[in-house]
Amino acid sequence: MASADDAQQKGINLDTLSLEQLNGLKQQEEERAQNLMGRFAQLRAASARLGAAKTALGSLNASTADKEIMVPLTESLYVPGKVKNPDRVMCDLGTGFYVERTRDDATGFLERKQKIVDANSENVSGVVQTTQQNVQSIVTAMQGKMLEIRARQEGQRARAKDAS
Repeated sequence: MASADDAQQKGINLDTLSLEQLNGLKQQEEERAQNLMGRFAQLRAASARLGAAKTALGSLNASTADKEIMVPLTESLYVPGKVKNPDRVMCDLGTGFYVERTRDDATGFLERKQKIVDANSENVSGVVQTTQQNVQSIVTAMQGKMLEIRARQEGQRARAKDAS
C-alpha cells in the first residue's frame, strides 16, 4: 500500500479509499513518523556530541600540556591521562579510522560535520511535519467515511420505517 505522500504525488484521492485502506495507510504513516522522530533524536544527539567535542577541543591550550586529565573511554568510563601536545589531536573519521590534525583543523572538521548533521536534522524535521500532516489528512478522510456510513445507515432505517 502506498504512503499518503505517494498517494498525494500520484493524485490518489483519499476519499476513494475504503475505511480499512485508510486505516492501513494511517498506521503506515504513523510508523513512518515514529521512525523519523527517532532519527531526528539521533541527529540531535550527534549534534550535541559534536558541540561537546568542539568545547573540549577549545579548552585545550598550552597550559594543559603535561597536566593530568580524565580521558573518556566511553560515556561512563574515564581514565587518567596526559596531553603531550595540545596542538595535535586525533580525529575520528568514522568506522574506526583516525587521523592526526592540528587543533584548528580539528575544530574546522567538527564545525563542518555539525553543519551537515544540523542540515540533515532540519530535513528530517520537515519530513516529520509533512508525515504528521498526512496522518491528519487521513484521519479527516476516515471521519468523512464514517459520517457517510452513518448517513447511509440512517437513510436505510428511514426507508425501512417508511416501507412498514
